[in-house]
Amino acid sequence: MDITVDQVVEMSQAWLPIALSYALKFGLALLTLCIGWWLINTLTRRVSKLLSVRSFDIALSGFIGSLANIILKILLAISVASMIGIETTSFIAMIGAAGLAIGLALQGSLANFAGGVLIMMFRPFRVGDWIEGQGVSGTVDTIQIFHTTLKTADNKVIIVPNGSLSNGNITNYSREPKRRAEVAVGIDYTSDIKKAREVLLNIAKDPRVHASPEAVVYVTGLGESSVDLSLRVWVATGDFWPVTFEFTERAKVELEQAGIGIPFPQRVMHMAPPPAPKE
Repeated sequence: MDITVDQVVEMSQAWLPIALSYALKFGLALLTLCIGWWLINTLTRRVSKLLSVRSFDIALSGFIGSLANIILKILLAISVASMIGIETTSFIAMIGAAGLAIGLALQGSLANFAGGVLIMMFRPFRVGDWIEGQGVSGTVDTIQIFHTTLKTADNKVIIVPNGSLSNGNITNYSREPKRRAEVAVGIDYTSDIKKAREVLLNIAKDPRVHASPEAVVYVTGLGESSVDLSLRVWVATGDFWPVTFEFTERAKVELEQAGIGIPFPQRVMHMAPPPAPKE
């Protein structure tokens, strides 16, 4: 079929405005995509750098930067698609439905994820702290998004999900710079309590013991076989266990040297006489 020049001109007059309109929309959308992509990358890099300068947690700052980068780029892609005439309503609904399905399938993991974010934001503990939570205790080795790794005193590794850890009670033994150490001993009822107190306070004359609050010795109970005493001193957190172990041993040795006995449970048995033989 022969096409005349007039037909070509007529066709161009019909399609040229449409083509120019789409070309303009496509060019504007492409320009928006390039500029928006560059702005998002620049913004997230600066946010991550700002968080690192302010001594923010490295893992959390990287995670926040990556998450913000992905969310902003998804929003940018949806905006660009709407600029070139693509219907985005059904697309957004599909993303929402997919997100709901994934959330229901991974609700346990999402709870751990949320717990990890809360732990990194509010810092109830840091790497190197000795903590107790969820029935286990140990030194914090690593804090991940989904779990926290603890190392016990005998070098066992315990992995605790962040969801349960962030929602339960946590005891942090390393947060404060000093702790109170306590040595409990028992002495004979016949021993001199005043003398025993002097011996225990003499043990507390150690450079690791803080002058304030001062060391004290209390009578904490009257047991079946002993008068129970407690030596309480304040020491640096790092000296807690060495001081506790050493003072316990010294208390035993020095109380015995002072003639103060440390009793052990005793029982008095009365033997009933045998019954008289029957005649």
